[in-house]
Amino acid sequence: MASFSSRIDIPPVTKNLLVINIMLWLVEFIFPGFAERTLLPRLGPHYIGSDLFNPAQLFTYMFLHDPSGITHIFFNMFSLWMFGRILERVWGGKRYLLFYLVCGVGAAFAQEAVWAMTWRHEYIQGIAALNGLTYDHMQQIVDQATAAGDSGFLAGMADMKSRMMTVGASGAIFGLLLGFAFVFPNMPLYLFFIPVPIKAKYMVIGYAVLEFFFGVQGGGTIAHFAHLGGMLFGLAMMLYWKKKGTLHGNGYY
Repeated sequence: MASFSSRIDIPPVTKNLLVINIMLWLVEFIFPGFAERTLLPRLGPHYIGSDLFNPAQLFTYMFLHDPSGITHIFFNMFSLWMFGRILERVWGGKRYLLFYLVCGVGAAFAQEAVWAMTWRHEYIQGIAALNGLTYDHMQQIVDQATAAGDSGFLAGMADMKSRMMTVGASGAIFGLLLGFAFVFPNMPLYLFFIPVPIKAKYMVIGYAVLEFFFGVQGGGTIAHFAHLGGMLFGLAMMLYWKKKGTLHGNGYY
């Protein structure tokens, strides 16, 4: 049985993830111009159809956060500390890090898929509103202009694609939440705004339902389907490890 001090100590992988994320956020916060012109455009994942896309961004984006405030980084790092330190002790550092990174990259793939399915619709919807036209009428105009190689429309599409970008560790964090619920399904957890404990398995289901609902609703700046993507990739790993009989790893927690 682990001592009390070992339970509150932060194991090495979780500690390093916390340090990397917080240090990069401090750079973004202290040097907002550098972050906006260089750091975010180069390391944040752009839509794959954009000229700014780089495959490495599917990995690097999960270490960046919104530099305009502390809420994004705080809740992600609090969740990383809360769930990550326990899972690292259960699985060991290497397996835990693999799980974290796979969930993060999986979230990026999910977001890329959503962009691929929705960018054209959002582009047409946006310019239709600006021009006071119906969606169908605007779609016909865009189709004709695209077929004719109209430079104005093509430039507008390229500009929209270049603006499609997201950052944050949330996809990996949602994967950790699912992993925790898989390993400790009946562990009671508390939410900030709910004064009664909720079993981890029910909390994960609730989060997934809410993310799907808000994702379908659209709008806003939160990548809800990326969160779900992190959970789905995490679920795939959990089921694989469960099938092999190695779900609880070789940790000491």
